[in-house]
Amino acid sequence: METDNKLKGRDLINVGIYGAIYFVILMAIAMLGMIPIFLPLLSVLVPIIGGVPFMLFLTKVKKPGMIFIFAMIMGVMMLLTGMGPWPLMTCAIAGILAELCVKRGDYRSAKRAVLSYGLFSMWIFGNYLPLFTDYDGYFAQRADYGQAYVDAVSKLMPLWMAPVLLAACFICGILGGLLGRVLLKKHFEKAGLA
Repeated sequence: METDNKLKGRDLINVGIYGAIYFVILMAIAMLGMIPIFLPLLSVLVPIIGGVPFMLFLTKVKKPGMIFIFAMIMGVMMLLTGMGPWPLMTCAIAGILAELCVKRGDYRSAKRAVLSYGLFSMWIFGNYLPLFTDYDGYFAQRADYGQAYVDAVSKLMPLWMAPVLLAACFICGILGGLLGRVLLKKHFEKAGLA
């Protein structure tokens, strides 16, 4: 690990580049949420597919704060795209947990990198929180989608789905991290994480 722990311009550029790539993938997958059956599956698809760019990003992380900044970028982008403050809060929590996990492995442990992505992926649950905490407000914002959409989502997302979705974010984050690690094995070796 580098002895200089201060973030430099290059570190912030890496955060920005990988954050943008992750966000584009996230938004492409999120469009599937317009189809009711895919709404709960976003907690599976985003962590698995997003695992590849995130794991590549982790090969560049050698200083504290980079993962937290990455997470907060996702939270701010969710806020700006109308998802409310919940994702910002879950991004902060998940970002801190992921940051601590990787730091504990001295930024060199591949196992910690995979676990870190599982923890990081739990931020996605923040997008579901309004559905469970403010049911009427959630659907009032989606009145344009029609009553058939509201009825279908209501059946798919009863209250007991909340812990299932949170667990899915974590477990699929682990799977996405493993997938990313396998696909990027050469980069992990070069970065000293293999």
